[in-house]
Amino acid sequence: MKTLLLLRHGKSSWDDPGLADAARPLGERGRRAAPKMGRWLRERGLVPDVIVSSPAVRARSTALLAAEAAAFVGSILFDGRIYEATPAGLVDVVRGLPEAAGSALIVGHNPGLEALVSAFAGHSERLPTAALAQVELPVARWADVVLAQGRVLGVWRPKALA
Repeated sequence: MKTLLLLRHGKSSWDDPGLADAARPLGERGRRAAPKMGRWLRERGLVPDVIVSSPAVRARSTALLAAEAAAFVGSILFDGRIYEATPAGLVDVVRGLPEAAGSALIVGHNPGLEALVSAFAGHSERLPTAALAQVELPVARWADVVLAQGRVLGVWRPKALA
C-alpha cells in the first residue's frame, strides 16, 4: 500500500499582472496557508517520504513552506511535468517516484490535481488553493499506479482547519 498526498499551491499574488503565469508568487493568504498545511501533516503523522513539486514559483514556495512546517528532512524534487499536467500526466509522475518511498506529496495546480482527486474519489471533489488530499493506493510499487485506482481518505482545506 502506498500513500499519495496531493497539495494544491497556495493562493497566488496578482500584484504584477505582467508576470508570466509560472512566475507568479504566493500572496499573503498563500504564505499563511502553506505552513498551516505542513503543520497539519506533521501533527497527523503524515510527513511524506518524498516531496515532488511543480517548479512554478507559487508551487515551489508552497512546497518549501509546507515542508519546513512539517519538519520534512529530505530534498524536494522539482518536476516540470506537474505544471499544467492532466490527471494522466500526474499519474506518470507518480509512477516515477522512488520505490523506497511509502508516501509521497505532489504539489501542483488545478485543474489537473482536482481532476485527479475527483477520479480517485469517484465523484467531483473541489480542491481550492492550499487544499490537501490523501489517497490510499492499493499497490506495492509506484510504477503500478493506475488512474482512478485508489481511495480518497480525506480532503482538507486550510479555511476549515483550526
